[in-house]
Amino acid sequence: MTKEYVVVARRYRPQSFEDLVGQSQVSTALGNAIESNRVGHAYLFTGARGVGKTSTARILAKALNCQTGPTTSPCGECDICQSVASGDDVDVLEIDGASNRGIDEIRQLRSNVNIRPSRARFKIYIIDEVHMLTTQAFNALLKTLEEPPAHVKFIFCTTDPEKIPITVLSRCQRFDFAPVEAASILERLKLIVDTEGVAADEEALQILARRAAGSMRDSQSLLEQLLSFCSERITVDDVHAMLGTAQSGRLTSMASRLMARDAAGALSEIEQAVSEGVDVGQLAEQLLGHFRDMMAAIVGCDSETMLQTTASEFSGLRDAGQSLGIETTLAVLQILDQSITRMRQSPHTRTLLEVALVRICQLDALDELSEVIAQLRGGSGNLTPTKASPARTGSTASSPQPAPASPATKPAEKKTENLASPPAESVSSHMSRREITPGTVGSIWKQAISQIEDMTADHARYADPTAISAPNRLVVSFKSSYTLHKEFCERPERKARIEEALQAVTGQTVRVDFEVLPEEQGSAARAKPVLSQRERRREREKHPMVKEAIEIFEAEITRLEEPRRSESSDSESGE
Repeated sequence: MTKEYVVVARRYRPQSFEDLVGQSQVSTALGNAIESNRVGHAYLFTGARGVGKTSTARILAKALNCQTGPTTSPCGECDICQSVASGDDVDVLEIDGASNRGIDEIRQLRSNVNIRPSRARFKIYIIDEVHMLTTQAFNALLKTLEEPPAHVKFIFCTTDPEKIPITVLSRCQRFDFAPVEAASILERLKLIVDTEGVAADEEALQILARRAAGSMRDSQSLLEQLLSFCSERITVDDVHAMLGTAQSGRLTSMASRLMARDAAGALSEIEQAVSEGVDVGQLAEQLLGHFRDMMAAIVGCDSETMLQTTASEFSGLRDAGQSLGIETTLAVLQILDQSITRMRQSPHTRTLLEVALVRICQLDALDELSEVIAQLRGGSGNLTPTKASPARTGSTASSPQPAPASPATKPAEKKTENLASPPAESVSSHMSRREITPGTVGSIWKQAISQIEDMTADHARYADPTAISAPNRLVVSFKSSYTLHKEFCERPERKARIEEALQAVTGQTVRVDFEVLPEEQGSAARAKPVLSQRERRREREKHPMVKEAIEIFEAEITRLEEPRRSESSDSESGE
């Protein structure tokens, strides 16, 4: 008869406070309580899955009931310790709160608490996922929980303490279990593979440790899969093949394509990744993590704070991030985050990721834009950026910037020079372009907004007259009371629609920036003197139509009411 196989997570479950990984604060507090004889009657262990809540409850039960105890170091050899470790001790009752959540089960528990333990010092109830109990069940437990018999201890475990009534929380000593650090998980995985006699690349175990996201049990479950998947040695390729993730080189290559504004190259990277068995959703998550690490590197974090990037890749990631700029990196993160959210609700995951990458390739150098706006607000006439924007390739190539005309250049020649690139364009295409000048910017903006049919136009109409900050670049201003409308228009997909409408009107690529006007510019500048009721009446009586009405009907003005005007008409009337 073959011996029953026990999974890794159970075989390597911690059996003492010293074996508990990543929860030193809990081990110390419970150990001191045992040594000082201050053990409470009810404990609440909270934290994410797989961080050691149930294992700690069993260790505490062994520490209290061990034949050599109560002790902080249970022997693990006596019959009580072994039966508690296996989960079949008659005096340590483990209850699943999800399947025993009703009031009848709690009434049964209340009737049994008065029965003394069979052989141990304490009768210990471990209720897992206690937040699943019904309100009536919690109410039935309150009195017993507050004043249980001296031989009874309660240990509650939950991943969602917010669902537990405050009346229960106030009767328990609460311990919050933190996510286990990746370094601690890595050391535990190394111990397991050494004990199992299996060779493993350290980088492969590092990927598992990061993927577990603070859950020791998740990392051990992934290792269990790899032990079945690999015959001789666990390699990085094995980990990526099992998880459906892309290797770091693929992420670096894809990020380089995005930074170079090479949309076609970025899409080809997706095609190659999919052909290698990479899951599109996992790829998007990895790409988000890659740019998150880039953001952290830009702001000055060291390699130890990286969530996905290894120490050997850190310097290259930091240099790439400094070249891209923090503002552009934040915009990339926002686009990826929004796309991942939509991908979880759509079957067209690959298309949504491709749309996100193309949109990223359309981003301008936003750090350069911030410098230009700062110079404009400071009144500087020199609008030369500190670094050039990355050149776009393929269909995403940006429109050429017009060269400054010399004093001898005639107006007609200047216009021809601005429209002479690229050389492949026809003469009719030149003639269809419409130059943006201070005199035409207002009408061009209104014409562009009128072509948009969705909610973008409704929000864009709250903008004040636009200004030209650079060739083919507009600054659109909103009053301080219209900040929400500005934020809506700033969304990447809304901004893209506005720029497409401007391109349709002008025949050339136009970039749009948004800003909020100071309060005095938004309202105080248009403030009118306040008239008294008598002055307003005299002013209305001078109107020709009012005079005629008074004469015909022999009437008099008794009350004045201002006509109702929408916010959008107020904004337009103030232009």
